[in-house]
Amino acid sequence: MQTYEDSEPIVRIRDLKKDRVNFVLENVDLAFANSIRRVVQADIPTVAIDMVEIEANTTVLPDEFLAHRLGMVPLVSVNCDEAIRYSRDCTCLTGCQYCSIELRLDVSCHDNKTMEVTSNHLEVIPPTMGEHDGLPGEELTKRGEDFGYPVGKNDPATPPVLICKIRKGQELKLRCVAKKGIAKEHAKWSPCSAVAFEYDPYNKLRHTTHWFEADERAEWPLGENAKEEDPPRDDESFDFNAKPRKFYFEVETDGSLGPQEVMMRGLAELQTKLANLILGLKAPPDIDMMNGGDSGMQPVSGNPPGGGWAGGSMSPTAAGWGNASPQRNTGGWGNASPAQNASGWGNTSPAQNAGGWGNTSPAHNAGGWGNTSPAQNAGGWGSSTSPNTSAGGSGSAWGTGGQQGWGSPHANGWNV
Repeated sequence: MQTYEDSEPIVRIRDLKKDRVNFVLENVDLAFANSIRRVVQADIPTVAIDMVEIEANTTVLPDEFLAHRLGMVPLVSVNCDEAIRYSRDCTCLTGCQYCSIELRLDVSCHDNKTMEVTSNHLEVIPPTMGEHDGLPGEELTKRGEDFGYPVGKNDPATPPVLICKIRKGQELKLRCVAKKGIAKEHAKWSPCSAVAFEYDPYNKLRHTTHWFEADERAEWPLGENAKEEDPPRDDESFDFNAKPRKFYFEVETDGSLGPQEVMMRGLAELQTKLANLILGLKAPPDIDMMNGGDSGMQPVSGNPPGGGWAGGSMSPTAAGWGNASPQRNTGGWGNASPAQNASGWGNTSPAQNAGGWGNTSPAHNAGGWGNTSPAQNAGGWGSSTSPNTSAGGSGSAWGTGGQQGWGSPHANGWNV
């Protein structure tokens, strides 16, 4: 028997208008339906006012308030992917005709009546070639006649967006720059004003809890989507493995893009995201490791290496620079061995550090240059901090009181 997971998705459009669409999506899971909702809201590029330069403002509203209201005015963004560039992808310095659109607003009231300043007062400045233009492109040829205009400016049936109200003697003059972006950066670039979907109108899956006082069915009336499904029976047992399979979408746009373009571009963006995810999950090509030569390039293993830089082996290491072996490290520079570090520069071994340059061992430090060991400092340059017997005496000279040499009580040399 074929289940809905094996069948293809089904889309049935129930209502389509200029600024909204209502459809039913079947044979998909909840995660996919929610992904469509999120992509449609936040990942489709549009054009919106991003910068406002106010020259004169004698209205009752502050500059920041007006700039925010202007940024939320929807602008026509049909074919935005090809008609304009992102500012970060353009080679211009301060904005050009390929990555920005200039709008101006200059109104003043001279009557005794209150004047409403709306989005219809915004005028789009035609693009002109400038000295800071980016690389030439085909963006201008991909734009429609009303690209970048406020929604409803040339449509008497669409009411404009109110910006502010002014009285006699008040003036508002400003310049705006619109740029391309997505709603993940700011909500003003979202092409949708509301996106919602519903599933399981009878709450058969019990994904929510209805709070009620007396009668649940009376206090929680059913919506129009309940007509699409069969009502539950009172004697029907609860299915713990049931999953939602039908989703009722309602997508409302702000007019910058049509509902059809919003859904198609949303699906294309979701497909691109999934393709990038699959590409990122693929295993990278194997890199041939160098065999022989420098032993420091070998991976960590249980075989004791003979030496190398920053050897990470957990087995006895004869010598090496920066070794981190926890067992008998007979010598090296920068060794961090906790036991029986015979000698080395910068050793930090807490036990039986026979000698080294700048040793900080707390026990059995036979000698070294600048030793700070509190016990058995046989002699060294400036070894006057030991509380115990010092062969060279307090403040002994270089190499006196023991074997001659720097930091070694057994033989001449630096490291033995």
